[in-house]
Amino acid sequence: MRVAIIHDWLVTVGGADKVTKAISDVFPDADIFTLIAKKDICEELGIPWEKVHTSFIQRLPFSTKKHRMYLPLFPMAVEQFDMRGYDVIISSSHCVAKGVLTREDQLHICYCHSPIRYVWDMYHEYLEESHLTNGLRSCLARYLLHRIRKWDMLSSFRVDYFICNSDYVGRRIKKTYRRDSTTIHPNIDISNFELCTDKEDYYLTSSRLVSYKKIDVVIEAFNKMPDKRLFVIGGGPNLEKYKKKAGSNITVMGYQPFAVLKEKMQHAKAFIFAADEDFGMIPVEAESCGTPVIALGHGGSLETVSEGETGLFFYEQTPEAIMDAVNRFESLGEMPFDYHVCRKWAEVFSEERFKKEIRLFVETKYAEFSYNHNITI
Repeated sequence: MRVAIIHDWLVTVGGADKVTKAISDVFPDADIFTLIAKKDICEELGIPWEKVHTSFIQRLPFSTKKHRMYLPLFPMAVEQFDMRGYDVIISSSHCVAKGVLTREDQLHICYCHSPIRYVWDMYHEYLEESHLTNGLRSCLARYLLHRIRKWDMLSSFRVDYFICNSDYVGRRIKKTYRRDSTTIHPNIDISNFELCTDKEDYYLTSSRLVSYKKIDVVIEAFNKMPDKRLFVIGGGPNLEKYKKKAGSNITVMGYQPFAVLKEKMQHAKAFIFAADEDFGMIPVEAESCGTPVIALGHGGSLETVSEGETGLFFYEQTPEAIMDAVNRFESLGEMPFDYHVCRKWAEVFSEERFKKEIRLFVETKYAEFSYNHNITI
């Protein structure tokens, strides 16, 4: 079974990139295709650079630093990859990877992290945050996103089977593409996190500091609770803005090495998670440290946090909702959740489980596909 893996881009180490690495571990002989890649990022992920094949966008100016400015070229670029030498193509897609061209005798399985959010369910939020609601630039952006939306819908028919990273994304795949999908939750390398029962009197939140993560809302909530300590870890374009917004009880640490993040996560009394995520790996990482999670009760959090067992929910992305949740958490007593139960819950999302489920899915579907197409395995 000759396998090719195609991913949108490899320029940061994020959740989707870790999924791609785990899939490549399951199929170690697979070649990896991606629009743009950084050698140091591939090395950090543990992906051999010699196995990585990039598109023509890689050779364009500033492609690895400003790759999003080439978005209009992404659909054409992904269609230029030559897949003729492979039996199975596995796309790890949150943008255009699923649009790769394949023949009728090739099996295409897409691990879909999400339909393209900025052309579908977050279209208007994207225009607002990019200051593209009015004027000529807005008209151009809307036209380009409209074209990509049409291509995205049409290219969904090139996929034989969809895997989604959460039931939440599965519902969006059904709504957007009118296709069924199978949920296989992403891999969380919980072996990197150890259970810690020595909790200290502070809360933690961590993510990339961009608007939709709602870190500013968490900061506003703790500004109104000056007796409660909050640490914020993460880098991003809003770092300086959030530092200025934070009160004296809040420490905005910026980007920190993994060891610092883990230490803060292990000793926090709870982790605050206010983003509406497709899945959201970091709450599971917190739970693997035995740290309860106070999360938005929507999206992927409903699958990563067990209310009453590993944390509790709030239902609006407002400072008042977060304040109420924190107060409810503290009203439960000195140890509101069993730290060992949090760890046990996190183990459900292990990397070993992910790899086993991915292998079984691909091999089963390839056997069925080969039988239906009279292909000798």
